[in-house]
Amino acid sequence: MLKLLTVSELTGHIKNLLDNDPLLLNLWVKGEISNCKQAASGHLYFTLKDEFCSIKAVMFRSRGRRLLFQPEDGMAVRVRGYVSVYPRDGTYQLYVEEMEPEGTGALYLAFEQLKQKLEKEGLFAREHKKKLPLLPRRIGIVTSPTGAVLRDMVKIIRRRWPGLQIIFVPVPVQGESAPREVARALHWLNRLRACDVIIVGRGGGSLEELWAFNTELVARSIFASGIPVISAVGHETDFTIADWVADVRAPTPSAAAEMVVPVREEMARYLGLLEGRLLRAMREKLQTYRSRLDACRQSRVFRYPVDVLCGFRGQMVDDLFRRLNRAMEQYRLHQQSRLALLSGQLQALSPLATLARGYSICTRADTGEVVRRAGEVAPGERVQVKLYHGRLSCQVEESITE
Repeated sequence: MLKLLTVSELTGHIKNLLDNDPLLLNLWVKGEISNCKQAASGHLYFTLKDEFCSIKAVMFRSRGRRLLFQPEDGMAVRVRGYVSVYPRDGTYQLYVEEMEPEGTGALYLAFEQLKQKLEKEGLFAREHKKKLPLLPRRIGIVTSPTGAVLRDMVKIIRRRWPGLQIIFVPVPVQGESAPREVARALHWLNRLRACDVIIVGRGGGSLEELWAFNTELVARSIFASGIPVISAVGHETDFTIADWVADVRAPTPSAAAEMVVPVREEMARYLGLLEGRLLRAMREKLQTYRSRLDACRQSRVFRYPVDVLCGFRGQMVDDLFRRLNRAMEQYRLHQQSRLALLSGQLQALSPLATLARGYSICTRADTGEVVRRAGEVAPGERVQVKLYHGRLSCQVEESITE
């Protein structure tokens, strides 16, 4: 007789079978990622598929944080893990512990992903690059205390400019702690404004050995630096993310040491050349001013100042004074003639001129109104008669209208 199982019992039995299958306990699977999502918990959920089948997969946060690249939909990968059943849903899935990109190395893929990301953000843009100081007073060096890199840079700097102050910050240049230590050194030099330029570098090596300088932490620390940074990582053919972010890339640490400070003797010769050019320019300028001064001394105003001021200038003043008097007299005569004309016109229109010819003005004695017609007054009314000289007070005896 068949045994009746609950769903939980059936799921548990299948899970037990899968968990004890040696093949499924530790295996590599390759396929294409799809439906890739990262939960708020940090766990990564995705589907791994080929052209015929698919399987759900999960990579817990503790494993995913070790990835050097970002898994994306459509990416071909190889994963190592084990197969088990998720009891709640009764589905089997692949629990991933490692992941590698198929066909390309994980480091190289991570390098390209970070490079594209930072380039889109503008961290490589030329307008953000700072100029190196012509003659720094203090040079900061961030590199390993062991190896020939530090000795070579110090030797070159001392040879090119003896006595120049060097501030050395020792850091590991490879390993898990290297990015954090390099970033901390850059932050410390900037916070204290300890130097005028910083060299960050190390000797050559493989991509894995140079990886500290391909991390986002170091790249953003270089970009945030207020002090110009020279990246001097590896050999001339080695390129890192730090090279693109830095203000200047040096092909080697030795080249960075030569780049950061001029040769003292060459600078002295250059300053001597500038001094000679300055002296020549000063002599030429003095000669020009001397010639101008001699010309001024020979001019009439300096040779005969009294004649210029009291003779020619005085004559000009007298001439202007005469012209002014003549203009004023002409203006007076013109205005006087105009006044006489206007006075004649006013006189012709004046009532007094009419009275002088024998006419008079008659007004009512009580109201002062002008009487224009005889019918306007009645016999017995009193009127005033205005003459050219004086006036008459009269009483009307008869009003005659014609």
